[in-house]
Amino acid sequence: MKSKQLHNRIFAAAAAVALTLSMTACKSNTPTASTTAAPATTAETTTAAPETTQAPEGIYKAGTYTASAPGLKGDVTVEVTFTADALEKVEITDHQETPGIGTNAVDKLPDEIVKTQSLGVDAVAGATITSDAILAAVADCVAQAGGDAEALKAVKAETTTEKTAENLSADLVIIGGGAAGMTACMRAEELDLSVILVEKMPFMGGAISISGGNQVVMGSDLQKNAGVTDDSVQSMYEDFMKNGADLNVPELLTLYAEHVGETSDWLQAQGVTFDTEGGLHQLAEYSHDRELAYTGSGAGAAEAMRQAIAATDATVLLETRAAELLTDENGAVTGVKASSDSTDYTIEAKAVLIATGGYGNNKELLTEEMQQALYYGPVSSTGDGVIMATAEGIDADTRLMEYGKRYPNGIEVSQGIAKSTIGGNITGWTMSAILVNSQGQRVVNEKASNRTILETELKQEGQMLYLLMDEETFSVWKTKLGGAGISQEDIDGYLKLNGSAAPVFIHGDSLEEVAETAGMDPDTLKATVDTYNGYVQSGKDEEFGRPADFMTMEIGDGPYYLVEQKPRFATTMGGLVVNDLLEVQNTSAKTITGLYAAGEVIGGVMGDDSPSGANNGWAVTSGKLAAEQIAKTLQP
Repeated sequence: MKSKQLHNRIFAAAAAVALTLSMTACKSNTPTASTTAAPATTAETTTAAPETTQAPEGIYKAGTYTASAPGLKGDVTVEVTFTADALEKVEITDHQETPGIGTNAVDKLPDEIVKTQSLGVDAVAGATITSDAILAAVADCVAQAGGDAEALKAVKAETTTEKTAENLSADLVIIGGGAAGMTACMRAEELDLSVILVEKMPFMGGAISISGGNQVVMGSDLQKNAGVTDDSVQSMYEDFMKNGADLNVPELLTLYAEHVGETSDWLQAQGVTFDTEGGLHQLAEYSHDRELAYTGSGAGAAEAMRQAIAATDATVLLETRAAELLTDENGAVTGVKASSDSTDYTIEAKAVLIATGGYGNNKELLTEEMQQALYYGPVSSTGDGVIMATAEGIDADTRLMEYGKRYPNGIEVSQGIAKSTIGGNITGWTMSAILVNSQGQRVVNEKASNRTILETELKQEGQMLYLLMDEETFSVWKTKLGGAGISQEDIDGYLKLNGSAAPVFIHGDSLEEVAETAGMDPDTLKATVDTYNGYVQSGKDEEFGRPADFMTMEIGDGPYYLVEQKPRFATTMGGLVVNDLLEVQNTSAKTITGLYAAGEVIGGVMGDDSPSGANNGWAVTSGKLAAEQIAKTLQP
């Protein structure tokens, strides 16, 4: 795609950003800064609110009531105290929601419900499922107390917001609070730079907080301590080039490979820990074992970073959306304009770092092919950084915008939306799980690269495979999905549907039963299992070459389970053009003074596809390197 045509698409996409982000709110009449586009340049001083409807008085049976509703990671339990005519107190007494994301709803909604005497309050952006659980549980308590929950959903609080203008300044302003932005903030503060971080969501975390939580640690002490001492920059470079179809930008890939090890070790000093007991993952994409999981998955890493930033002097502006880059008469970037519900900010800075993530949740920036894949990334990935940097007057260049990282292991939890089973699959391959197509046949080595499995999956009927598991494997597999937001309650619900609706979770006491439910030929599925079990006994997969170390268990007794596996994506491969100092380049191949980028917003390091653990590794590595380069540039 030519640059001019691409820029036209980017400008058109800016109008779609606000609509896309509205997915994070539920039935709200009062927009928030994180779910709407930035205000126009003319200041608005008052936000009109809907006419207030008062809740009826004297309708409750005074007392304290308890109820629960399913959240993202399990039941959310509330305790609500009523007087005869009011909700006096709402308290969350039990939950397992993600720290820094779901817990934002836990912290904010109870007081908002009491303050407004309403169940029509806005969901907390990025924590819609938790918000819905809290509101549903409180509604249950209202019903127990004899109240009318539906009437309370219509109650809206009258709010008048006086907009103020504020001028701020810092050495560095970081746009985006995902892994790259948080890492850059931590390192810049360590290097004595004053930092302002602007994040449009109500929390820092971005994509890493909902990722499986794996990271490339090549060259680190972590890798060496796990027994791998012969890995190298060259080996990683070659593996990534092969996986990315040789479309990777050589200087960026080299930069990544040379520095990811030291970055991994540095992260530990900041409080980010790794699951060393689980050990390095053996993956087909890599010639050496170089991937390790964070303790507590991606959510655990994000929480550790938030705590590290809280211990610094950095200014963090949440629910504040960056709208426009500021420049001087020479075209150098000198700051940013941003806006929250209450404040319009003009932030002057000696350097600006764009760390806004990808554009997977903005269909205007996706090719038709990518629009067909299930999306499982953050709602905040709407391409803000690309849109700002390619605006007229900045004219940043982009590359590889047509590519996105697709994985073969998604389940369709709602129309067009996926969740990942990769955490369970990694364990399933160590047991007896196999992949079969709609005819009940194995068609691929389950321990092949994600790219190979995806390419095979795309050729199948409905572009889908099935994960086949016996009872022993399934009982372990399902416990590994919590990090991807798939709870036991979710699984129970999917099993109850038994394949009648997506996501397909078919179960039956015999192979014949699950085959018939799935529309497969029972004899074919039975023959597939018998053949695979024979390979386990002989220690050699004659058809597809699954490694013997991952064929130690035969497929045993039922019940049996078939779980859909569909293409999913969250991460985009394209983005801004930068040099090896992470300085953004314009369409004339010249450096834009004062403007840097880090993380997914950069295009090219992965080529057309990223191997497992690569995106988190690049985010933290590029964030750290960008902060170091900025500090070096700003030295007198």
